[in-house]
Amino acid sequence: MVYYILIILTTLSLILLFLYIHRHRHRRLPPGNLGLPFLGETLQLISAYKTHNPEPFIDERVSRFGTIFTTHIFGEPTIFSVEPDFNRFILQNEGKLFESSNPGSVSNLLGKHSLVLMKGSLHKRMHLLTMSFANSAIIRHHLLVDIDRLVRFYLDSWSDRVFLMDEAKKITFALTMKQLMSYDPCEWTESLGKEYLHVIEGFFAIPSPFFSKTYNRAIKARTKVAEALSSVVHERRKKSGVGERINDMLGALLDEEVEGRRLSNEIIVDFLVSLFVGGSETTATCMTLAIKFLTETPLALEQLKVSINFSN
Repeated sequence: MVYYILIILTTLSLILLFLYIHRHRHRRLPPGNLGLPFLGETLQLISAYKTHNPEPFIDERVSRFGTIFTTHIFGEPTIFSVEPDFNRFILQNEGKLFESSNPGSVSNLLGKHSLVLMKGSLHKRMHLLTMSFANSAIIRHHLLVDIDRLVRFYLDSWSDRVFLMDEAKKITFALTMKQLMSYDPCEWTESLGKEYLHVIEGFFAIPSPFFSKTYNRAIKARTKVAEALSSVVHERRKKSGVGERINDMLGALLDEEVEGRRLSNEIIVDFLVSLFVGGSETTATCMTLAIKFLTETPLALEQLKVSINFSN
């Protein structure tokens, strides 16, 4: 019985390998290496980004194939470019000669209505809404106050030894919750934050719930996050219907109309998830790096202190 199962599995593997090679053989792609079937070079990229210096993944391939090379990561053939002029050309012609896209694994985690996956008039309208809210008087009047309050709140809970990146993520998640949905830190936001971190881990995992516990956990966490946010959106919509409005991002989304129709709860939830990823994770990384480099450069730290004292 085991013998026949091995034969079937081997045959299926050979068929899938043939289809994989046939699919990519005739494409005119820059030089590079597609790696193993389906896995590609995902494992090498993930391993590199778990070290203190992920650049060798790119540097090694640039030395072998040039500044524009082909690889295969997260289930998709991918072209890497470290050529500034070429990158500028692509960005300037997005929506004209090029169309932005993301691996299917990313779409599953962000949701089909997330800002990075939207296209056309809806993407333009939602992008303008985000920018207008970020530049609004509401943000300007309360943002610095909220930052100061939340940083002090989490600093008071620190022990003698902390992991800076983890603490930065807590602060930025709490600040994002406050700006988007007017929630202060509580047991509910702490629970939501833990699920959100599982979602983030899924972006750097093998994109298969069958072969990756991390990605499987991320998909389940994404469902929990969506359910929690959907409940909040539902309650806020009911209150908005009777004239109770809160001046935050969710309030702006509930008021927004596209082509004469209100945004659905699903669109709002996916949009909020993408804002959490964009507004929280990247900011936490910048905070951590800023503290690292200032600590390693005492002169810059002193200059920053003088500048702050002078401005006050």
